[in-house]
Amino acid sequence: MILLMSSQYIPVQKIFHSIIPGIDCRIKSTLTLFFLMMLLSFNLTAQTKSYNQLCNEFQFARTLNDRWSLEVWFGSAFSSTDNEKRVLKTNIQRYVIAWGNYYLTPRWKLSSSLAYFYNKDVPDIGQYLSPEWRFTLQGIYFFHKTRYTLSTRMKAELRYIMNADSVFEFKYRYRQMVKFMIPLNSKVFRKGVFYFLSTEELFFKPDAKSTGVTFFDRNRFEVGGGYNITDDIQVEATYVNEFLPRDDGNQIYNCLALTFTFNNLLLNLKKTIFPKPGQEDPGE
Repeated sequence: MILLMSSQYIPVQKIFHSIIPGIDCRIKSTLTLFFLMMLLSFNLTAQTKSYNQLCNEFQFARTLNDRWSLEVWFGSAFSSTDNEKRVLKTNIQRYVIAWGNYYLTPRWKLSSSLAYFYNKDVPDIGQYLSPEWRFTLQGIYFFHKTRYTLSTRMKAELRYIMNADSVFEFKYRYRQMVKFMIPLNSKVFRKGVFYFLSTEELFFKPDAKSTGVTFFDRNRFEVGGGYNITDDIQVEATYVNEFLPRDDGNQIYNCLALTFTFNNLLLNLKKTIFPKPGQEDPGE
């Protein structure tokens, strides 16, 4: 595969090889495929509307055993709209998601979730109340997990969402993502380590109306970093860009996203407050 740049053909694989030395052919081909799909997905011929957003999410995870874990996510989003340009003036979305995770092998993680989204004034949906129930099946495959983490996520969503006529209807969507993470001041992810992350995700749905490829819905790119406050508490700050090609005018979302992750929070608090006799505080 090749990329045309400055009137010269440059192999895309060489770009990724220069970024991550020693990357194998399978990983290289996967990155190349999604990089080209991302480029081909952009259609800037129509008029484009841009929206600025601020998103935050709190993730709480609980490990049950070597195979199973549970998670609960709470999040919200603020956005400018067609009627209000000030970002913090309009809260367009609040949600809660309950996850169940099963670790099939060291490389495969299978998950399912049930979520409720309170949507209002979401530019992509419309300027009306549109609550939504969402059921998700998800699989994550890890290509590499030593010096850096490279994974791909396959995600199918069944959405039961209210339309403009206040009638609930089913919507289907498929999402494919590639995620790259690497620690910056250590060789492993642990307490006190900063890390870089980037994701590239494509959305597909049967009733998409974008020009060209009728089933393509949007492209979502994310870049940023995080910090491991402890081995079980992380904070991330990222820039998220979503591009939605539409026949009646493309849409672009520019979002600053803050994510806080707490692993085994109640269990760690219990150990800290009520330590067993003869055992040191695990946080020390």
